[in-house]
Amino acid sequence: MQIRYPLAPLTLSMLFAGPAVAAGLGVNVEIPRLNVSEYHRPYVAAWIERPDNSIATTLAVWYDVRTRNNNPEGEGTKWLKDLRQWWRRGGRELSVPVDGVTGATKPAGKHQLQFAEGSKPLGQLAPGSYRLVVEAAREVGGREVVTVPFQWPPAKAEVASAAGKEELGEVKVELKP
Repeated sequence: MQIRYPLAPLTLSMLFAGPAVAAGLGVNVEIPRLNVSEYHRPYVAAWIERPDNSIATTLAVWYDVRTRNNNPEGEGTKWLKDLRQWWRRGGRELSVPVDGVTGATKPAGKHQLQFAEGSKPLGQLAPGSYRLVVEAAREVGGREVVTVPFQWPPAKAEVASAAGKEELGEVKVELKP
């Protein structure tokens, strides 16, 4: 008597098949160390913008989330409007904190963010032309916006960058097909 397993080849092929690879987006943001008498870490917003200047998605918002001197938690949110471009284009509609998007201000240095197609906050970005926009605003300091254009989805691995002059250093987009 012979036993047949009609699903065995299908099951084995599923077992040894590799996972589908989604496109990826890497964002590198440099916050320069400024030689000033009163230094405060900047608030930073990073988002993807459509050609009509509307926000496709907010990738990161770094602000003062600490509580100190009996100040209520989230008091730092009142200064998010200093990120004027992000705030006017959609930031005011965001209810912070947002898991995986908002976080504490970052020190001077290079900071890297990674996003995969299909996962939040990148999600399912429609094919087309976009801009990565990074805005920084600092108490007792300035405000700066850096924009890096890119195409989605990427046809090949690419790196595009732009540099700020004061509040931001190099801003780089790494695209992975």
